[in-house]
Amino acid sequence: MFSKRRKSNRAEYPIPAPAAAPSPPPSIELPEDLTANILQRLDAEEIIVSAMLVCSTWWRVCKNPAIWRVIDLDYRRCQQSDDFDNIRSAVDFDIIWRSAVDRSQGQLLELKLAYLEAEDGILNYVAERSSQLRCLTLERYFGRDDVAWTDAIKKFTQLEELHYIIMPEFDIIDFETIGTSCPMLKSFTYNEFCCEQSEEEDDLDDGVRFSVRYGVAIGKTMHNLCHLRLWALETKNEGLEAILNGCHSTFGDAMVLI
Repeated sequence: MFSKRRKSNRAEYPIPAPAAAPSPPPSIELPEDLTANILQRLDAEEIIVSAMLVCSTWWRVCKNPAIWRVIDLDYRRCQQSDDFDNIRSAVDFDIIWRSAVDRSQGQLLELKLAYLEAEDGILNYVAERSSQLRCLTLERYFGRDDVAWTDAIKKFTQLEELHYIIMPEFDIIDFETIGTSCPMLKSFTYNEFCCEQSEEEDDLDDGVRFSVRYGVAIGKTMHNLCHLRLWALETKNEGLEAILNGCHSTFGDAMVLI
């Protein structure tokens, strides 16, 4: 004879369902081309230091060379408040610009470098890896090394725009090197921070002022210029005539002399 199973006095509680996984943030679900469009609006430093570490999707998008066709690098965005941190900032910036150039995988078209205090081989590094570069802007790049500059500019054979803003002075050979090395140059900006003429340069034997020779060098070598901006560079009619006669394109209102 079987005894009846005794009922348990324990209350029966339902087993809780596992918590639902959190839904991904809306940014993750965006198409990658739209995500790339958004990320391209950030500075290169922001992308490398923070944005690309947000998630695997952004990491993958940031590895696309297309996002690095335009690079804007400004050392001030890496600077810290004290001297020790500034040493670290220089190291960090070196890592950042190398990473940005490497990620472009030869597709870099436009580069801006601002407030660099040392050469560090950056121009030659770019020149050796970015043969398609079309636009180069150097602003307050006080660490320019003349030899490195000359070696690099000779490799930018596809350059169409060069903007040289508040920088160490060019000499005549620099102008001629730019013109002969960059035959496709269409837009040129020159704004140096010191352009005083010496008395010796004012008394050239041929009677032409030293600054006029800049115009002669431009007209002799930069035949395809369409836009020219010269700041704080005194010249005379001889220099302007040399530019206008040497450049095959019609400037119209595109020449600015300040």
